[in-house]
Amino acid sequence: MDLQTFLQQQPTDYADTQALGRCLRALVEAGLDQLPLPGSGRTLERFQRLAEVGGHDLGLCKLYEGHTDALAIIQQLGGSPTPASTWGMWAAEPPQAKVRLSPSGHMVLLNGRKAWCSGAAVLSHALLTAWDEQDRQQLVAVALDQPGVNITADGWHAVGMGATGSVEVLFEGAEAQAIGNPGDYLQRPGFWQGGIGIAACWYGAAQSIAERLRRHCAQRPEPHALAHLGAVDRALHAAAEVLRVSALTIDTTPLAPAELLARRARAVVEHSAEQVIQHVGHALGAGPYCKDRQFARLIADLPVFLRQSHAERDLAALGQQVVNGAWTL
Repeated sequence: MDLQTFLQQQPTDYADTQALGRCLRALVEAGLDQLPLPGSGRTLERFQRLAEVGGHDLGLCKLYEGHTDALAIIQQLGGSPTPASTWGMWAAEPPQAKVRLSPSGHMVLLNGRKAWCSGAAVLSHALLTAWDEQDRQQLVAVALDQPGVNITADGWHAVGMGATGSVEVLFEGAEAQAIGNPGDYLQRPGFWQGGIGIAACWYGAAQSIAERLRRHCAQRPEPHALAHLGAVDRALHAAAEVLRVSALTIDTTPLAPAELLARRARAVVEHSAEQVIQHVGHALGAGPYCKDRQFARLIADLPVFLRQSHAERDLAALGQQVVNGAWTL
């Protein structure tokens, strides 16, 4: 069974984190989490699969993207994921939530609080960033079904993306395994390549939202709705082209620095998604917000998921990178 067929057989609404967890486990059991690695020559296929899940449900996509990102990172850094496991990728570093590690034989012990832990209550394992005694960032893999892991209900009151259960997790002497060396998580080319994968998730959700307008215009070709459809097509075409070029660039130069590529791609796709939300809403009015449950879920979730971009801060970082450059055709 391919991914699209699997998703077509699933419900269009996931009531809670448990439902998302069951679906993610089913995806793993069907082998549908085995995506081509970034830079493998099939990066566009990876982006396409992420977009498919994003267009189905962004809560599921959040867990699926984190799981598949974790699998890729472990392989990139020379490890082997635990078979039949479901993974979170937790790298947020707010000041009030920092995990420390200390050596313990061949393992490390984790102590501290980790925030923004999507799917914590339903996953078997997690990759997360922690800090060693020299204050260096180290990636670690931890099994979540051990006494030293306390999955709290703190820090999550969301409506959009609410089902992801992105709570805070408290570690108290939990055993973990170091993955790679200190600093590897951010220094590997895959870090920014994975950031473009997030943009593919945004694109998939925006495309699904836009399909409602396309169907409306096919049945009722109103001039103003058609103008909005044209604007939506302009936005999605630009986003798709950027994702395709990004995938090709990654496959052509898989070890090259990818920060500029990723910042540009994310900026374009974020802007395109916001344009789709605006134009579809203007064209269709309140109807789909109130009577199409999957649409209503996507339209509530996508603005929250887009905030994995830092808006003007990310644009300023992009501007800093290009300030001494030139644009060519």
